[in-house]
Amino acid sequence: MAPVAQQQPDQSFGVRDEGPRVAGKFLFRGNKKLYIRGVTYGPFHPDDDGCMYHNPSKVASDFAAMAAHGINTVRTYTVPPTWLLDAAWENGLWVMVGIPWEQHITFLDSSHTAGNIEKRVCEGARACAGHPAVLGYAVGNEIPASIVRWHGRAKVERFIRRLYSAAKQEDPSALVTYVNFPSTEYLRLDFLDFLSFNVYLEKQDRLEAYLARLQTLAGNRPLVIAEAGLDSRRNGASRQAEVLGWQVRTVFASGCAGVFVFAWTDEWSRGGYEIEDWDFGLTSRSRCPKPALRTIQKAYSQVPFPAHQNWPRISVVICSYNGQRTLGQTISEVLKSDYQNYEVIVVNDGSTDGTPRIAASFEGVRLITVQNGGLSMARNVGMRAATGEIIAYIDDDAYPDPHWLGYLGSAFRRAPYVAIGGPNIPPPDDGSIAECVANAPGGPIHVLVTDEIAEHIPGCNFAVRRAALEAIGGFDPIYRAAGDDVDACWRLQELGAIGFEPAAMVWHHRRNSVKAYWRQQKGYGKAEALLERKWPHKYNAAGHLTWRGQVYGPGILRGLFERRRVYHGTWGGAPFQALYEPAPGLVQTLAQMPEWYLVVLCLGSLSALGFLYAPLFLFFPLFGAATALPLAQAVASASRARWSRVSQSPIARLRRFALTVFLFLLQPAARLYGRMALGLTPWRVRKRQPFLTRLVHIRSLWTEKWLPADEWLRIFECAVFDQGFARRGGDFDNWDLHIRGGLAGNARVTLGVEEHGAGRQLLRWRIRPVVSWFFALLAGLLLAVAWMAARSGEVVVALIGGAACVGLVAWIYRDSSLASAVALDALARVEENS
Repeated sequence: MAPVAQQQPDQSFGVRDEGPRVAGKFLFRGNKKLYIRGVTYGPFHPDDDGCMYHNPSKVASDFAAMAAHGINTVRTYTVPPTWLLDAAWENGLWVMVGIPWEQHITFLDSSHTAGNIEKRVCEGARACAGHPAVLGYAVGNEIPASIVRWHGRAKVERFIRRLYSAAKQEDPSALVTYVNFPSTEYLRLDFLDFLSFNVYLEKQDRLEAYLARLQTLAGNRPLVIAEAGLDSRRNGASRQAEVLGWQVRTVFASGCAGVFVFAWTDEWSRGGYEIEDWDFGLTSRSRCPKPALRTIQKAYSQVPFPAHQNWPRISVVICSYNGQRTLGQTISEVLKSDYQNYEVIVVNDGSTDGTPRIAASFEGVRLITVQNGGLSMARNVGMRAATGEIIAYIDDDAYPDPHWLGYLGSAFRRAPYVAIGGPNIPPPDDGSIAECVANAPGGPIHVLVTDEIAEHIPGCNFAVRRAALEAIGGFDPIYRAAGDDVDACWRLQELGAIGFEPAAMVWHHRRNSVKAYWRQQKGYGKAEALLERKWPHKYNAAGHLTWRGQVYGPGILRGLFERRRVYHGTWGGAPFQALYEPAPGLVQTLAQMPEWYLVVLCLGSLSALGFLYAPLFLFFPLFGAATALPLAQAVASASRARWSRVSQSPIARLRRFALTVFLFLLQPAARLYGRMALGLTPWRVRKRQPFLTRLVHIRSLWTEKWLPADEWLRIFECAVFDQGFARRGGDFDNWDLHIRGGLAGNARVTLGVEEHGAGRQLLRWRIRPVVSWFFALLAGLLLAVAWMAARSGEVVVALIGGAACVGLVAWIYRDSSLASAVALDALARVEENS
């Protein structure tokens, strides 16, 4: 078969030691990125010997034609003979070996059946182990949704992990995956080397949206589309070519590591029978090329982006303060970017080490040296010096993927985002402590509102339109080391949406010592305090950020009683079945707060007072439970960490696990230290208000300017928003607005409207306090302790308990008074404008 325009296949494979490996969101061979440009092959009708791949000469002819048309990987659905792998190697092709078994039956109902499946996987991997043409193994393909539902999600996940381990045991250096599909999307298979999905969607917008969904599920791993295609018998050869063209381009534009087109030829067999009513092939049964083959060849030749695009100019800004240890690597990797229209600016923020000398040693890098003013000031200097319409910020302890700028530029061309971020992934060779830190909480992670829209993107991988950044006045200089990216994201969202591009990946070094991690988290705590002063409505009563979106990344603290529900659809019939995780309850979130350590301290102190007054020993079980809860959560969270060095000894893995548990416990303490250093405490006063002698208020307002009740409430809400925070009542609440005062007390406002005709209204506003049940219960408990101690003659304990009770009551009254004062002040503003 003569190719239309022959493309040279990759021939520099070398030995197996240089085989494919996973590096972040992509596959690499050595230092070269390996995009899978694949097709599926077979199985065909078995011959007399049971071989499902014809004969060596026919396979060699097919493989030569594939290589000539830019295809570099073949997916088989059965374990191929060695001669087929040899033919693939000779033609410069990789093979993803499928190991078949009875996925359509209830295979876990019989331990004998499950054992036979595992044995088959071992035999299949053993037969191909060590062959240089093997890309990896697929240990399963599309277990039907009804079978997964029958066994239960957790059991199937554990069984696939069992098959993964079996294949790895036989061929440790090979990649292993399981090929999923939308009907069982909810399976959580984080142990796989890369995520594989069969996806058949014939509308481009739906494919783009679903690929974004799959990228979210893949996290920091590569995503490979294991099947995509269109039947030419029902749709026509021209339509097949058109659809396959945009399917392949969309897959790579969405940041996938590769795709397999189904299939190389119309000829294929299933269960020993020829399939003759489907024509998915790029060639006919007689191997005559269809128009789709030319289309695929062109699409594969333009991976990951079509040539001759009008790329926007990007200014890469690297801000550094004493970053000589990693700055050279950052600049060097940025200069290797596979992007034509960019510049590199290094802002030396008053460094006292060799930072300026290192930056000046690179040709084509613009160095700007300023006095030390903090990270935000340095980033603003870079903004003013930039000549590109896009500014891409990267930290001096990070370095980008070669296509980082390409994916950013492509995303900015596709959508009118004001800013775009991507994942930041810890390098695998930074050492065991850095790997533990990477799996601990508090790292630079992104917050997604949808699979494509972000609420927050970390500053280490932060691209923004220069015009938008200038419109908000740049970064706020008050944030010297952290918090500037959060503040900038919130202000940028007033101009437009922030996008998330999963393929715009950077490698970001994590802290490599416990001391450095402590300093970092302490700084994050201080940044939280600074952010709360500027954005009080973004924080809850306890002083914690309330994100609209969901936080993604490693180091997420897991609840002990997670409630996950699978959307199966009625009778299990939904074509897209997803996993939903309800918001964690109060008990699950309490121990995640840094202030929980203060609760532990208080309970420990009350327990210690038992040596003076024995009944106080009753607090000891509460002290033990309060101490055990964060420890249990830390152990549960650390157990889900993903480690890169799976070959380490059990003792080394245990040490790594123990350190990660310790970091989960250390991080809230560091944040608490930083938060309290800048006044962000549970007992803080956000805004000084006059002391109120009473908390229940009823006010009337006569107006001859008629407005509907909800409009009056919106006006009142805006007046509150200037100095506090108000939450609207729900469908079943008999109040309208909840005004935050503090942790111990709040206020609620109810509006009653009397209609007096001719556009006249009498508005009746009721403001009443709402006391925290926890604080009320604790105050009552302390009062009871003080009363019992006084009756027993324990004067010291009685005084301590009484003073603590009075302090809690005063705290409750102060917070309630603050909320009521905010409501009264807002009501005065409404009266002035009515």
